[in-house]
Amino acid sequence: MAAKIRFANRQFHLPQSKPIRIGLGILLVACGLVGFLPVVGFWMIPLGLLVLSVDIPIVRRWRRQLAVWWHRDRKNGDETSAPNGNGAEAKDAATKTE
Repeated sequence: MAAKIRFANRQFHLPQSKPIRIGLGILLVACGLVGFLPVVGFWMIPLGLLVLSVDIPIVRRWRRQLAVWWHRDRKNGDETSAPNGNGAEAKDAATKTE
């Protein structure tokens, strides 16, 4: 079965060979480190880590912790917003009363 990664509600197929996937992930991270050069960019680092997370458990753990943190942070942000959906006004009103 071919490895897949899901990002932004889309699935991307990766090569079936584990060494090729690891090589691709390392290449993306390495090219991302020289992202100041034309054509390559810093966007390659997270993409390379995403590819590496398929085969390397510690990178998978980091990706999962980031996903949990992201969703928890977004959930907490929704709770602090006012009923009209504008959280900035609710925070300003709370600081004025203190």
